Amino acid sequence: MNKSRNVVGASTYQRIKRDIIFGHLAPGAKLKLDGLRDRYQASMSTLRETLSRLASEGFVDAQDQRGFFVTPVSREDLIEISNLRILLECHALRLSVEKGDTDWEGNLVAAHHKLNLMENKLLSGDDSQRADWKRYDWEFHLAMIVACGSRNLLSLHAVLYDKYLRYQMLVLTYRGEDAIDEHRQMFEEALARDVEASASTLRRHIENGLAHTLAAI
Repeated sequence: MNKSRNVVGASTYQRIKRDIIFGHLAPGAKLKLDGLRDRYQASMSTLRETLSRLASEGFVDAQDQRGFFVTPVSREDLIEISNLRILLECHALRLSVEKGDTDWEGNLVAAHHKLNLMENKLLSGDDSQRADWKRYDWEFHLAMIVACGSRNLLSLHAVLYDKYLRYQMLVLTYRGEDAIDEHRQMFEEALARDVEASASTLRRHIENGLAHTLAAI
């Protein structure tokens, strides 16, 4: 029974978090438990646990006497998230490039290949798979840093990346050839084991993405 409850709780958590990130639950929206129970087919206790967990991660705002709300968005918050992402991801990338083995290289090649195919599809005007595009983007960035050797670092980065992704999904515009070139460059620099060059390109990539998103908000 406990195992079944844990599975349901994890599923509910993933679904609500995904709906927040992808904008199906709008920033600032009140999360009414009755409505959530019907939408996600979950018990009140599971929903309270889920919303409390999402509040601890910063995706939900828990207000005394008023209930739960989707965390609002702001330009200042996006800038702070982007700067923290630079700090964590560039550090993880340096460690990963230094420590990565042959399996890491192979997985990175595969991740870049899938992302590059999707990016070129977008460039051609086919934007029917935008959710897959962001998934491949995440898988590529994770493949870059996964060999860093720190579970805590990867866990913190994953939460931060999801917060960054929420802003991208709100505007969902594509930077085109510039983003493709940045991904290719940092990919090649990582495989060449050029620690500082790959980290510098990653920093520029995040900064350019920030500027693009701010302009679209």
